[in-house]
Amino acid sequence: MKYPTALQTLIDKLSNLPSVGPKTAERYAFYLLRQSPDRLKSFGQAISELQEKIIICHNCLSICEQNPCPICSDPARRRDVLCVVENIQDLNAIESTRQYDGRYYILGGLINTISGVGPDDLNIEKLLRTIKTGEVKEIILALNFTLEGETTSLYLTKILKDRLKITRLAKGLPAGSDLEYADELTLANALKYRSEMTK
Repeated sequence: MKYPTALQTLIDKLSNLPSVGPKTAERYAFYLLRQSPDRLKSFGQAISELQEKIIICHNCLSICEQNPCPICSDPARRRDVLCVVENIQDLNAIESTRQYDGRYYILGGLINTISGVGPDDLNIEKLLRTIKTGEVKEIILALNFTLEGETTSLYLTKILKDRLKITRLAKGLPAGSDLEYADELTLANALKYRSEMTK
């Protein structure tokens, strides 16, 4: 039996989400079908407001509701230290430790030659412009300890090593781990005991 067009369209859209296959999408669609009109309207409004109310900070490239974001506009944050992360989830993971008082910069991904993602596909040019101002004295590379994270860290170290101090999260983070899944104590120790990147 074929599903009605509206239902099938929803299943197809949901199956495009990360980690959602056709069967899971079908379960989600039938769950939504059983909800009240008010709840569906509220759900739809939350989705539509993603584009309307969320903007990108022109300094760190994080998502926010004001520009610059609250972290970049906070005068109490150190301006001489910049923590480079892959995405907003990693930024939030580090912020939750309450151990870091500097600013952030979001790369928007990691170098991945297999997937065809090179340095030009990341926000590296803007990072270089930010560093040229001379305000930043230390870069903390807070990238995942995966092959892609290591490749990106080595690339950034190579192009930045003569300009400023470069450190890397250390102690407590195992190889192959993702920052967003690390507990707060492990991340706090990684920040505290970070090591300087060498040639």
